Amino acid sequence: MTSPTTLPADLVDASPVTEALFSLEGMWCGGCALAIEHRLSGLPGISRVGVDYASATLLVEGESGAIRRDVLSGPVSRLGYRLCLLERAPDAEARLDGESHRLASRLIVAAVFGMWTMLASLLIYVGAMPEPRLERILAWVSGAFALPVVVYAGRPFYLAAWRTTRAGWPGMDALVSLGVFAALGVSAWLLWRGEAEVYFDTAVMLILLLLAGRWIETLARYRGLRALRGLVPAAERIQVLREAGDAWVAPAEVEPGEHIRVAPGDMVPLDGELLDVAAKLDLSPLTGESRSQWVTCGDQVVAGSRNRGEALSMVVTARAGECRMDRLYREMQRAQATKNRRRALAERFAAWLSPLALTLSLVTLGASFAFGVAIDEAMVRALSVLVVACPCAVGLAVPLASLGGTARALEQGVVFRDPSAMEMAGNVRSVAFDKTGTLTLGELAVTAIETAPELSRGEVLGLAACLEWGSEHPVGRTIRRQAMEEGVPLEGAPWRIEERQGRGRHAWLVPTDADDKEHRRLSIGSPEWLAELGVAVPSEADDTSACTRVDMAQGRRWLGTLWLTDTPDASAAPLLASLQREGIVVALISGDRAPLVHRLGRDLGLDENACFGGRRPEQKLALVSALPHPSLYVGDGINDAPALAAATLGITPLGASTQARDAAAIQLLRPGLGGVRVAIDTARATQRVMTQNLTLSMLYNALALTLAVWMPIPPQAAVLAMFLSSVSVIGNAARLGFASSGQSGR
Repeated sequence: MTSPTTLPADLVDASPVTEALFSLEGMWCGGCALAIEHRLSGLPGISRVGVDYASATLLVEGESGAIRRDVLSGPVSRLGYRLCLLERAPDAEARLDGESHRLASRLIVAAVFGMWTMLASLLIYVGAMPEPRLERILAWVSGAFALPVVVYAGRPFYLAAWRTTRAGWPGMDALVSLGVFAALGVSAWLLWRGEAEVYFDTAVMLILLLLAGRWIETLARYRGLRALRGLVPAAERIQVLREAGDAWVAPAEVEPGEHIRVAPGDMVPLDGELLDVAAKLDLSPLTGESRSQWVTCGDQVVAGSRNRGEALSMVVTARAGECRMDRLYREMQRAQATKNRRRALAERFAAWLSPLALTLSLVTLGASFAFGVAIDEAMVRALSVLVVACPCAVGLAVPLASLGGTARALEQGVVFRDPSAMEMAGNVRSVAFDKTGTLTLGELAVTAIETAPELSRGEVLGLAACLEWGSEHPVGRTIRRQAMEEGVPLEGAPWRIEERQGRGRHAWLVPTDADDKEHRRLSIGSPEWLAELGVAVPSEADDTSACTRVDMAQGRRWLGTLWLTDTPDASAAPLLASLQREGIVVALISGDRAPLVHRLGRDLGLDENACFGGRRPEQKLALVSALPHPSLYVGDGINDAPALAAATLGITPLGASTQARDAAAIQLLRPGLGGVRVAIDTARATQRVMTQNLTLSMLYNALALTLAVWMPIPPQAAVLAMFLSSVSVIGNAARLGFASSGQSGR
């Protein structure tokens, strides 16, 4: 999976990007998001706009000069909203806290004053007053207590209605405001005529119940966004090692290439490469895995891991905001702002519902007059039609379901980077797996080393460790760890490295002899590849047929062979069995030797015809392309990147190479393959909730509008029906996020 270049908003001005992300302040509902989309879509140079109300994120695509913040801020601010740099996860949580507190204060005012309004109306309706004059007094009292609710508690609805109407995209808040003012107008008309059966309680109920629904919705959004916060570690100060002396600076002041020190027990603040011989890291803040891991000099160190050994030194490779977890967080926000098929359908439905409800209300009023219905009853029937359609939650139910599903997956260590991945993962018909580091643990052990006559075991192991400098493949990490454990001195980083996908790598070593001016070119990789390079590779012994083999050569001279063994992942067999029971085609496609691949396949319950060994990257791509679609490929190496991109969806396990992660639509943040099952099940659950919400919303509005047009419905009953519909849809979406807490396993 590849996506357009997306940078944080503060880098847009200086980079020729085609896509940028911003945060928005001041949005009150999904209608605000649609109004902003409508306004920005008409600007020159803009090709696509997506606004997600749930995460307050704006995704804009177009010419680099048109998507700058200073260009977009004007149109956004004229609508009454504020365009900001992309907010960090803690900032999003603080924003939602503020929204929740403001909502709570308005809800309290609506409840306290609305209670007296509804009590006065109830006494009138049941005929509790002994004479009409007292009923009219109670009607005035009902209106007096409704004023604080209408003026203060309902203000956000009117403001959002004004803004969306100015943008040429009036939504549900416009209907809510019309409903409130219509209820007030009808009540004033009845009071002027001397009647006591007023509808101030309808306006109050409309505001009170909608505020309650918005508060529930805010809790659901908070629950979903809190899961995103775990992706981005926070550090206040970093110890930087400089020639002038150590300095403690803010993360934003640290540039790539600078050296930093991480004290024992502290969290690694930025991505980088280890400078020390070895370090012990706890990855549980990122992966939930409690066991610490050793890394060696030159290995990648990811921000968010914790130092469990002595103080370590590292060179920074990514500044604050550009680390791996920062990029994942931005991709999650991008996915939320990108519309899938169901969300687009929901928004189209919501777009024509508002004018339809208003038209039906006016038609009902006119028809009532035509059939001789009294004016006050005609106005009440028109009011019921208007009110019953007011808060349709369909525009928000799909984004909330998406956010809930995302939170559910995140808390179980699964990241959906692509918005379409959530939609397609539940429909996969075939799944293919790589072998090493995917179906196996990737925690290999060097079991034997064969050397050329003039070299010792230590020399061969040291050279191999040097050639694997910075390798993210399990084989490379194992070789470097073995050298460290045996105390073999490691040379510095190679002068130059060239990867050969699925085959091995060339590396040019810095000359060790002052008289030797040439860089030594060495090769390490599969014996078949070295044989193609003209190296006379020794034949393998019978007792090594179950091992992974790595050979090394200088030019055409063979230097040595390393034999490594691996262990199948305990979660692999149950996963493969469950997929096969569901009728999903399962295959094992690996670049490792065929005997190893077929043996592992048999151990995991796969048919021999479903196991393919010794495959090059282009052969993997061809095999994956031939699988039934939608297809899923799970791989972790550089050689897996083409297959990951060719599959309908790609999944990378924990510890995958950077190239593999960039090509995948789904990433696993925890060890094992349980995340593949989580991804499929979560996608299915999310699709199911989206379908349920769309169906429920459409059926409710079709039924409610039909009934309100053809028969008298009390406005109070219309308000209650509207509220129950909205809460049921929001609750159904929110349960995805809340259900995840019981399954996270952390």
